[in-house]
Amino acid sequence: MHEVSLMEQTLHIAIENARQHGSNKIDRLKMRLGEMSGVVPEALQFAFDALKEGTIAAEAILEIETVPVICYCHRCQTSFHPAHLFYECPDCGELSRDTQSGREIELTSLELSEQ
Repeated sequence: MHEVSLMEQTLHIAIENARQHGSNKIDRLKMRLGEMSGVVPEALQFAFDALKEGTIAAEAILEIETVPVICYCHRCQTSFHPAHLFYECPDCGELSRDTQSGREIELTSLELSEQ
């Protein structure tokens, strides 16, 4: 369950950023997770709920945005959302090796306040 270590690192980054901005409370964290990131959003939420206790993020809300897999077909010169794991272009059938999105694991924003 690598979501625990991922959330530990994310919380560490969030808390350090909050302190650098003079805040002692985190109200909200927003993350983007790609469909191919290998992260289970429910497990990440569970880890967040367990790890935030006793920190300045204890009352914070975690919002997770799922980012779809988007591939690029060089033959058709178009982007597409693959229907299968093989990333086959729906127009010409060529397999794409060019993944444009879907691997992200990003902390995109923090909402901070003072207690």
